[in-house]
Amino acid sequence: MQQPAPKSTATLAPADLPGPDVAVRRLRHPGRWISGGIVLLLLAVIGRAFAVGQIQWTVVGQFLTAGVIVTGFGWTLLISACALALGVALGFAFGIMRLSENPILRFAAWLYVWIFRGTPVLLQLLIWFNIALVFPRLYIPGLVDARMVDVVTPFVAAVLGLGVNEGSYLTEVVRGGIGAVDKGQKEAAHTLGMTPGQTMRRIVLPQTLRLILPVLGNSAIGMLKFSSLAATIAMGEMLNAAQRIYFINGAVIELLFVCAVWYLAGTTVLSIGQYYLERHFGRDASATSDERAWFKGWARRPAAPEEA
Repeated sequence: MQQPAPKSTATLAPADLPGPDVAVRRLRHPGRWISGGIVLLLLAVIGRAFAVGQIQWTVVGQFLTAGVIVTGFGWTLLISACALALGVALGFAFGIMRLSENPILRFAAWLYVWIFRGTPVLLQLLIWFNIALVFPRLYIPGLVDARMVDVVTPFVAAVLGLGVNEGSYLTEVVRGGIGAVDKGQKEAAHTLGMTPGQTMRRIVLPQTLRLILPVLGNSAIGMLKFSSLAATIAMGEMLNAAQRIYFINGAVIELLFVCAVWYLAGTTVLSIGQYYLERHFGRDASATSDERAWFKGWARRPAAPEEA
């Protein structure tokens, strides 16, 4: 009787290969259990300290939805939104200027970043709040003629201080994002007859926005927290409102915890929004890459034979 031909080693399945009968055992990691136990112990100690400490949690719950706190949080959101919008606008404007062929524009953008990124944001807030000592009046012929102290209110000073400072950081982010766009796309746009301005608006800036979106999300979260610095210039945002309350009733830690809860709620919502925006733009980027790969493959296929 004819014996079956032996299988080639290249076609053998893992089950057909000879090998010792070895029992698989999971490795033990005692360090994981020890470190986990230490972390849980620390969390329990901290939780007990907050639970039995001199904290009146009923006061926290009482002021959590107080009208003055909710109104202050509304001002916090408004300051953050306006300052972030100003920072993004300045970041894109000066980021483009940093890449300009005009040396004066490049120097002006560099000077802006050097000054406002090199000084503390709290110092800038105080300077904007007292800017009337330098410019007593705001005079624009035919448009504005008013006292600077009436124009630069605490709200305006907070928006200017936070927004201008944030713009100095976003300038470098935008400059890096524009530099990350493929130069071949710019050359292709110029070949199609687009002007440099059209290339920047239609080709470069949309891709730059997608590239720097995670940074903008972090900037929004940071701006929400930095808005608390406006309390130093008597702006009636949430932290300032809490301070005015605990100066009267003495519940300092309770009011600070109230502010912490609202800040955590705001940053959580922003983080969730950032996650979905990044996922959306990431999906669009993947789809664009797939379409580009398909187009390249289609363009390289051999030409159809000519008909006789």
